[in-house]
Amino acid sequence: MDISFLVIVVIVTALVFDFTNGFHDTANAMATSIATGALQPKVAVAICAVLNLAGAFLSTAVAKTISGGLVDETRVTPAIIFGGLVGAIVWNLVTWLAGLPSSSSHALFGGLIGAVFVAAGSGAVHFDAVVSKILLPALASPLVAGLVALLATSAVYRIIRRTRRSTVQRGFRAGQTVSASLVSLAHGTGDAQKTMGVITLVLISAGALPADSGPPLWVIVTAGLAIAAGTYAGGWRIIRTMGKGLTDIEAPQGFAAETSSTAVLLASSHLGFALSTTHVCAGGILGAGLGRRRAQVRWTLAGRMAMAWLVTLPMAALVGGVAAKVASTGNAGVAVVAALALLAVAAIYRHSRRQPVTADNVNGVPEPAVELAASVPAVAA
Repeated sequence: MDISFLVIVVIVTALVFDFTNGFHDTANAMATSIATGALQPKVAVAICAVLNLAGAFLSTAVAKTISGGLVDETRVTPAIIFGGLVGAIVWNLVTWLAGLPSSSSHALFGGLIGAVFVAAGSGAVHFDAVVSKILLPALASPLVAGLVALLATSAVYRIIRRTRRSTVQRGFRAGQTVSASLVSLAHGTGDAQKTMGVITLVLISAGALPADSGPPLWVIVTAGLAIAAGTYAGGWRIIRTMGKGLTDIEAPQGFAAETSSTAVLLASSHLGFALSTTHVCAGGILGAGLGRRRAQVRWTLAGRMAMAWLVTLPMAALVGGVAAKVASTGNAGVAVVAALALLAVAAIYRHSRRQPVTADNVNGVPEPAVELAASVPAVAA
């Protein structure tokens, strides 16, 4: 296996991650619109897929942060990046199986940081950039989105308090078509770029691109297509949890949550902050739940989500570090990691078929999502 073939393997693996990112994060844009009946499930994911693809072309600031900001690209090899991607993919699938909306972004960052730390040394990780570009925004983004959504929801319900309920629901369901579409567009500007950044980093490490390069056009196109395809695949388990598990969402709340999330995501992408769309949108949903009087917020599930958020980066880093260490031993190591990863993916998929969640039952009783969420700490342990 020569280096050019290894680079191709890593690029394909990055696009596989991008696909899992798509179906893992569809819920962020469309869960509330599906839950309120504003959009039919299959129509919702189709709209989300198209706008994710469009969003991939709007900016490359986040891609440049990843390809040249978090690690020393001169000390990174394609085998190390391969290990990091494997860590991210495995953790994405574990949390998808649990129906729990964890962060695909942090799975990717954790996998790459763990891989670089173990295989290239701690000096190859720019920890100051990790803190300023990832950790601090991760703490602030759900709080900011939640506060904005809370205030927006409260204001909306004050404005419509004398309006007939049927008119309100019909009007805001139409509005959700627009607001959910904007979240999808914002998601594409952020999450598709993360894979662009990884592929660009691979090409820089292999000498195919000069240092500090931005993503070439073909990288932008393929990353956009991969996340769009994953988005269209659904991700119904997490859609059920986000739409029905956290709180009972009405159309005005859904509109407020989606609009607030869009504002936060687009602002962060413009500034080059690689925010977790999951953190932002979950914060928006919780804020919308708190903003409506007598709305029930299921804090037990929210706490489990928060726990999953805390362990995502270190767990992905652990898997990515081990995978990178093995992959860095040579072609045989890469083959071993690939084989083990495929076995893990097959086992997770097989387990998911025992209790399938589809477009037909995504708005059913939400308890299965809550029960599955409870299993994540055990999986992580």
